[in-house]
This record gives sequence, C-alpha cells and structure tokens, in this order.
Amino acid sequence: MRPDVRVYADGDRLGREVARAVVERLNAPAPADIRTLCLAGGQTPRILYRVLATEYRDTILWPRLHLFWGDERYVPPDDANSNYRLVRESLLDHVRIPKENVHPMPTDLPDPSDAAAAYEQTLRERFPSPWPRFDLVLLGMGPDGHTASLFPGSPALAERTRWVATARAIVEPRVRLTLTLPVLNRASLIFFLVTGAEKADVLRRVLAGPAETAPYPAAAVRPEDGRIVWWVDEQAARSLPRTLLPPTQ
Repeated sequence: MRPDVRVYADGDRLGREVARAVVERLNAPAPADIRTLCLAGGQTPRILYRVLATEYRDTILWPRLHLFWGDERYVPPDDANSNYRLVRESLLDHVRIPKENVHPMPTDLPDPSDAAAAYEQTLRERFPSPWPRFDLVLLGMGPDGHTASLFPGSPALAERTRWVATARAIVEPRVRLTLTLPVLNRASLIFFLVTGAEKADVLRRVLAGPAETAPYPAAAVRPEDGRIVWWVDEQAARSLPRTLLPPTQ
C-alpha cells in the first residue's frame, strides 16, 4: 500500500496543518466519552502545540481529552531536556485541561525500570483491555531512524509483552522511558512528523523498504488495525521518489 505522505514547505506550515488535523481527529464523534492523545517531543511538535494552545484553545473539548507520552528522558520534569516540560510550556500552561487528564511518565524513581512499570500500570488503569489503543499517537523520527526512544539495536525493540520499557540513547541524557512497538502498533491513527534534510535518506528507506528487513525502528511502526500519516517538510522529502510523493495538495 502506498504510504500517506503529505509534504509542506517548512516546519511552521507543517505544524499548522498537523494542528488542524489533530483537532479534527480529537473533536470527531466517538462512542467513548474520552479521547486519548499520545504526545512526542521535539521542535516540530513544539510548533504544533503552540498552535493548539492559541488558535484552537477554545475549540478542543479539553475535559474529555487524556494526554499521554510516547517517551521521556529520565530527567526531572523541570529539566530543559524533559518532553513533559516542552509540552507544559508550549501547551498545558495555556489551556483548560483538567490536571487528572494529564499523564506524564514518572522520572522521580531511583530505578528507571520501576518507573516503566509504574507508567504501564497507569496505562492499564486507563485502558482496561489486553492492549491500549490510542485515538492518536504523535511520533517523530531521528536521522538514525529511531522513533520515540526506540533506537537501532535497542533490546526494547524486541519487547513483546511489556507496554513500557527502558532504553538508552547514544547522546545525553542517555536513560529513557519509551512505549513499546506492540503498543504503538495498536494505535488507531499515527502521525509521523519529520523535518530536516538530515533525515531525507532514512525517510526514503523507511517508506520504500519492508518493515521486517529495514534496520530502522520507525519502519517497524505498522499499525495492525490503524493507519499512518507522514507529515514531512520539503527538506525531509527531497530524496523521496516521485511514486512516494503525494498528488497536488
């Protein structure tokens, strides 16, 4: 199946278009009383969060929205490297979402493995089913093809039973928490946000190659009963063959 790729001139335009699509998804009629959104860190999501906090502040049905995180660096929540801090400063401090609807990953336990288990318990309390199924998951992709904190060669990639795992990055802060592939692959909808020329070659390989042979974790994200939309800027799309480019938008 041809991937759903949408190309925009730059990160600012991309962030605004993704914001519109996020609101459309979250406000759509649903049988459940709540909607679940799994958040990502990074500069491109920061633009998205700022747009949600300003242009759509009074549009999103905040009381029924529950927020979760796809990964987190094992640092205090006020640390400059914290994904939670990024979301708090760019989104949470500006909207009326109930505190009990915000579920950040804990990073205050001495053992990160205990923190991973604690977050899995948080998810199990919110998703009383064999596996969680998020309404929408936001993901990024690094120049090495990692996504969330699932890095090439990481033991976490082989996890098939746990919902949350610890991981190690090659850059500081090295210790991370991350959702596992079985969780991501049960999402209803995934938005990949990819910007920058340094990711162009990897993006081409991820989109063109089969998931089982590609060495890139992002290629292993294949929802079992959902779909993926790839939101990319022109720099990241520069190596894509014409067959993978979208028709005129």
